[in-house]
Amino acid sequence: MQRIAIDMDEVVADFNLKHLRVFNLDYKENLTIEDLMGTRLRELRPHLKNEIRAYLDDPAFFRDLEVVKDSQQVIQALSERYEIFITTAAMEVPSSFTAKYEWLKEHFGFLNEMNFVFCGDKSIIRADYLIDDNVRQFKRFAGQGILFTSPHNINETGYVRVNNWLEVRDYFLG
Repeated sequence: MQRIAIDMDEVVADFNLKHLRVFNLDYKENLTIEDLMGTRLRELRPHLKNEIRAYLDDPAFFRDLEVVKDSQQVIQALSERYEIFITTAAMEVPSSFTAKYEWLKEHFGFLNEMNFVFCGDKSIIRADYLIDDNVRQFKRFAGQGILFTSPHNINETGYVRVNNWLEVRDYFLG
């Protein structure tokens, strides 16, 4: 059975919506997803880089992210033909472990929790495919990288790209 590794943030968990919501509330701004096209929040407001990063250190930040549309249904269908791993670079935000684990159990409880992988460098993942929003994760990954569209990667080229979970379904299930 082939393996598909799937990133969490910005692929199955909508990180950007919450990040913008808390930032806009705290700084009385009205930034939108469209403002993030080709960039990240910390790059839009470099003078607040540390404050923006500090949101992620809140142990509860990742606990209530919204589920990306169609991801649950498509991953459920994929799991009938492929071995599925959810791979998150949680080492970048160690305080996120518990919240991410609880979130995955709540929203993707149909997957074996032993297939939740908390790591840093995803090149350690032995899978045939990696669906991720961050191209740096493909650099040393041995399988096929599939770029999941996110505002920050909209200008990236040279990768197999999927824009949503229905396109993922079509790619793998035809």
